[in-house]
Amino acid sequence: MKKIFLSMTVVAGLLLSSCSLDFFPSDELNSDALLQDEAGAEYIMDGCYAMLKDEVEYIGYASGNTYVRHYTQLAEFPADNICLSSKTEDPLYESTAYMMTDNLKNVGTLWMLAYKVIYMSNTVIETLEKKDLTDKQLLGEAYYMRALMHLHMVTLYAKPYSQGTDNMGVPLMTSTASATTREPIGKVYEQIVADLKLAAQYMGKSRGNAGYPSHDAALGLLSRVYLYMGMNNEVISTVEEMLNGATPESKLDPDLANYFANAKTSSETLFCVAHELVDDRGQSSAGSMYNGDGGGWGEIYPSDPLLYLYERYPSDVRYTAFIAPQYANNADPSKLLVYFPDPETPGGGAQTGRSDLAFTVTPVGENYTFTADGKTYTIEKRTINGEYSEYHVNYKGEDCLVRLTQQMQLRNTFPKYYVKKLGYQDGSPTLCSPVLSRWGEVILNRAEAYAKLGQDQKALDDVNVIRKRAGIPAEGMFSTTNMHGYASAFDIVMDERRMELAFEGYRMFDVYRNNMDMDRRYPGAQPWAIVKPDYNHIQYPIPNAEWTVSGIQQNPGY
Repeated sequence: MKKIFLSMTVVAGLLLSSCSLDFFPSDELNSDALLQDEAGAEYIMDGCYAMLKDEVEYIGYASGNTYVRHYTQLAEFPADNICLSSKTEDPLYESTAYMMTDNLKNVGTLWMLAYKVIYMSNTVIETLEKKDLTDKQLLGEAYYMRALMHLHMVTLYAKPYSQGTDNMGVPLMTSTASATTREPIGKVYEQIVADLKLAAQYMGKSRGNAGYPSHDAALGLLSRVYLYMGMNNEVISTVEEMLNGATPESKLDPDLANYFANAKTSSETLFCVAHELVDDRGQSSAGSMYNGDGGGWGEIYPSDPLLYLYERYPSDVRYTAFIAPQYANNADPSKLLVYFPDPETPGGGAQTGRSDLAFTVTPVGENYTFTADGKTYTIEKRTINGEYSEYHVNYKGEDCLVRLTQQMQLRNTFPKYYVKKLGYQDGSPTLCSPVLSRWGEVILNRAEAYAKLGQDQKALDDVNVIRKRAGIPAEGMFSTTNMHGYASAFDIVMDERRMELAFEGYRMFDVYRNNMDMDRRYPGAQPWAIVKPDYNHIQYPIPNAEWTVSGIQQNPGY
């Protein structure tokens, strides 16, 4: 029987030139014809990068079907950084609510395209390994892309490495031959490590902008892989190799507010999916669900817990750089409203989470009051660790953490906070070059490794580098003698990763690989629930169109 997706011919074509990323998969070309020289290998590698951004058809569906859109959303939406403003028929709802099925187009598209890229990379590897090459850049790129795709597959479609290396991983495809057996997770990770080491060995600087991988891109991804494997000493040594005597500060883009709009050309970016204006897909873009400005849907907002973290320090530019509150038209800035989840109203029907309540408040000293159902409630200001304030109200027998702000625009009772992080490239609110690896992550990888090894001050030093770039003042820096109320350096690192890497697709993996619970008890249409790290649905199902034909074993619970 024909093995679908994992056994295919090279799909490639040219739009402009071999040096352009405006390369799209359209024609089936014979690899022998393409790979007579290195130019053919370059064509195929450019096709790999195009696969990440070009719309493709999957079982009769094409609109918005891009790898990078689906990856960004599938990796981020099941986490606790987002609030879903309504139940929707879009497949994103199923992933956000842990109600995934094996026939969702986003689950299938991601799988199909990843293994196409792997196949194309293997075609280049098998050809170029036979040649006596002086410049092995293209060979290194092929190893990098093979590693990246396998990493995406094993983190999305299998359990975390920390839960057991003998658990089912994903098909490991290291040649153009068909592969339909799921290898153990440990074996998949071992191959990823080996591929990235070769990629780093073969590549120098990228052959263009950050849309092409480089030596440092390979090592940066390797630092993440080592972190996921619990190999903390290797994380540190890899980052040290990357720094090569330079300071972490020197690797960060000093203009964080505009970094993501300019990620393609920023030196902080190690690898991104490079987009041009012609690639702007509006409502089908990677960030379209976050931003309602300029044609996006604007249906997914930052979660309350994430907003509370950003709000601790007013000078943290990540709040204004990443988040855009949508205040009500003609809102009086002198009048405040209080927003918090209704403790008595779990959803029902179209609503599965909890709605926000909103009341106009009256200042009373440092506190505030509001009236509801003929009763006056006091909103209490609480100073946390002598540094920042939180507001709480006891409402209907439950202590509620609340938000005080100007009157907000609402969608289905939920205040609108657009996310700007995945937009505003070239002046378009819906265009960006989604970052898949950058120095900000690498530094935080080392911070986590230090924390797990008990080298707390070194961990905090790395965290402080990130916080200083974010504009947080000296009094907001951490030390082992002033942890600002945190119980451990590890907890500090986790919150800093959450703030710095929000909406980039890390949070779900950070929580579950560390065997932590995902606490989603905050307003939103997503279920009001705590998700345990051993829940079967933290891994996506193998697509129906794959397992029913190839016989690949399905994940438990599907």
